Amino acid sequence: MSSVTSRAQASQADPRLHYDALAAVPSTLRIPLTARAFGDAMFPEVAVGDAHAVRMMAELDDDGQTWLEDPACVYGVLARTRRFRDVAQDYLQTQPAGQVVNLGCGLSHYFQWLDNGRARMIDADLPEVLAMRDLLLPPATARHTQQVLDLRSDDWWASLALPDRDGTPVCLLSEGVLMYLKPVQVQALIHTLGERAPAGSVFAFDALCWLTVGQAQVHPLVRHTTAEFTWGPRGLAELREAHPRVRLAAAHEVMDGFSTGHSFAGSAFRFVTGVPFYAVYVLQVV
Repeated sequence: MSSVTSRAQASQADPRLHYDALAAVPSTLRIPLTARAFGDAMFPEVAVGDAHAVRMMAELDDDGQTWLEDPACVYGVLARTRRFRDVAQDYLQTQPAGQVVNLGCGLSHYFQWLDNGRARMIDADLPEVLAMRDLLLPPATARHTQQVLDLRSDDWWASLALPDRDGTPVCLLSEGVLMYLKPVQVQALIHTLGERAPAGSVFAFDALCWLTVGQAQVHPLVRHTTAEFTWGPRGLAELREAHPRVRLAAAHEVMDGFSTGHSFAGSAFRFVTGVPFYAVYVLQVV
């Protein structure tokens, strides 16, 4: 019996590896996990080469079919993953011993792509998600740790023991998270970044625009969960003016490369509304 088979059999009896143990928003981690497990074959031009995703799906006894229904969503996950990875790798070019923090990490494992032998990384999420990670992913090391996090808490920066203004810049990632926070919570998150983060720190996150708020039931995949979209930027000024020390460094439209139609529609939407329909945003602290 292979180690994967025996581990999968053991996991099926462990309640920590049952999706129904997850609340609405954490349950959406199934979508990016499936895309990273099976999407490379569908879209080799944006393949990410996740070394863990296929094995995790097997150990979760999940064939992923529900989450492969919409190819555009699969493409979007891979495209945004590559963008987050690029942001972190660019940061590590200037801070090779720096710290990357994944806020709401789900079952992603960015350190497989970022470990340069010196970098440090924190994967942070709710306790029930970390319990799954403990069973599915390699154990923590001195440079790659996990910590409990609730971004709705006012003291999240201190709880992660991140450096204050006079410290070394950090790189924060938050994938598939902010659209499920309330507007006041997003504002507080960016305010904390501006108040606490060292100059040169970067924060990358993805967001759907405000028109999707309350419309999760029409999303091809999120509709299969009970999660709801509760925030989206109404304009780029909302991010540019979030805090005096925070600058909007970039807004990368996620679906541009999927098809000519998506690219045209995305450009038209941004022209009319002033904001991308779906983008990875990069904020920089000055």
